[in-house]
Amino acid sequence: MTSLTLQQLIPVIQTAVGPVILISGVGLLLLSMTNRFGRVVDRSRLLARELPAAGPAERDFLAAQLRILYRRAKIIRMAIILAIASVLLAGLLIISLFLAALLHLEVGVLVMLCFILCMMALVGSVIGFLLDLQVSLTALRVELAQAGFHPE
Repeated sequence: MTSLTLQQLIPVIQTAVGPVILISGVGLLLLSMTNRFGRVVDRSRLLARELPAAGPAERDFLAAQLRILYRRAKIIRMAIILAIASVLLAGLLIISLFLAALLHLEVGVLVMLCFILCMMALVGSVIGFLLDLQVSLTALRVELAQAGFHPE
């Protein structure tokens, strides 16, 4: 293995800064998504505890809410998985860049593939996040209808 001088390593570090910033940004997105996931789980547990003592009409309402919450939990889980995949691919991209510089390897295809897959996972994660927002509006609509208010 050949050693690199500081002058040779600086451009590699500069190139790796982009994926590092991406990891930081996706970390904030993950924080937001895990908070939403936690709220969905907490709300589901609360409603599930109310279900056994509920009357028939209230039971239907609670069941509808629980179905929506379960759907949201699955969507958010998939968004979280895709965000984590994006972070892992960004990490692999950084490792590939450094190994290529250290070992003088040609890894252009690997770098390109890691970057494209990283971005696709991130886009999928954000789409899941948007879908969760849409489904949460559906849950709100059901709850408002139960209270006798019809916003539309």
